Amino acid sequence: MYLTASRPDIMFVVCACARFQVTPKTSHIHAVKRIFRYLKGQPKLGLWYPRDSPFDLEAFSDSDYARASLDRKSTTGGCQFLRRRLISWQCKKQTIVANSTTEAEYVAAANCCGQVLWIQNQMLDYGFNFMNTKIYIDNESTICIVKNPVFHSKTKHIEIRHHFIRDSYEKKLIQVIKIHTDHNVADLLTKAFDVSRFNFLIASIGLLNLRSFICGEFN
Repeated sequence: MYLTASRPDIMFVVCACARFQVTPKTSHIHAVKRIFRYLKGQPKLGLWYPRDSPFDLEAFSDSDYARASLDRKSTTGGCQFLRRRLISWQCKKQTIVANSTTEAEYVAAANCCGQVLWIQNQMLDYGFNFMNTKIYIDNESTICIVKNPVFHSKTKHIEIRHHFIRDSYEKKLIQVIKIHTDHNVADLLTKAFDVSRFNFLIASIGLLNLRSFICGEFN
């Protein structure tokens, strides 16, 4: 779990395994061993933070609808960037059972919004104003709910605490922008992928071989 603070590529699988640490089975042990084999094969992957480029705050939100086989709860995923520098990421099973993909995405977007507002307040202490931050979401219905209060009657079953994202949008603290699923890097934190898609996502969030990169910089 401590390693996920610097290796977002294992965040989803570690969180999935952690759900069974009270009553683990043999299958869970095999999954943990696979994590260690992956880490052994990729020991030099890490996040690189260059200092010589400007940055703006932006975020990506995603959810994996009802993939938890035991209770059919969805997984929330979110990540926040200063330009292309990944500074924060989240993976968590939702506390409610979502009735639709839209509801699961809406809950995930609200969680991401809360993290963005916290980062905005932190950066104000350093003299940076990141109001009207862009949050990229790959679900059109979720964006409609955030933007259009007419949809309120259809969302009363969602817990009230998640509706603050609409309030943040109306105050122009955030923007919600549609992004194609293929380009939503928060996917990495919500589900498993094949090798090619996985490699594309870890490259997109800024994970690279630090040893070869640093050697190349100095050479």
